[in-house]
Amino acid sequence: MKLTRVLAGVSGVVLMGVGVSSLRDVHDLTGVLAWLGGAVVLHDGVIAPLVLLVGVVLVRGGVRGGAHGGVRGPVRGALVVAGALTVVALPVLLRPGPRANSSVLPLDYWGNWLVAVGVVAAVTALVVAGRWFWRGRRGRRAEGAS
Repeated sequence: MKLTRVLAGVSGVVLMGVGVSSLRDVHDLTGVLAWLGGAVVLHDGVIAPLVLLVGVVLVRGGVRGGAHGGVRGPVRGALVVAGALTVVALPVLLRPGPRANSSVLPLDYWGNWLVAVGVVAAVTALVVAGRWFWRGRRGRRAEGAS
């Protein structure tokens, strides 16, 4: 575990160095800093609290004390993945108006983002259904054995 943490830390520092070295070619650093600051504010002020709130509602709210029976982990994982997908997709989802060059960002990014989030939801539903199914089978086998 310690070696893994050290390797992750070293990799992070190396990647930060690559990012900082690429800033040498940027003529207007204020735009880059504004974008980075906006990303931090958007994540910490909007996306992270929203994901946490939905997680609390799904886990603690609902019928008779909330989601139990192997649902908490998959739901929380799905929320984290969907939040990360959203953060990565935001620059192309919120791009300004028409482009002068039609070959730049030519895809349907809203549709693709919805498909990706839908896949996350579908996989989560399959995992939850699988856990429910296998838990039910174990319970029925235990009842039959007694």
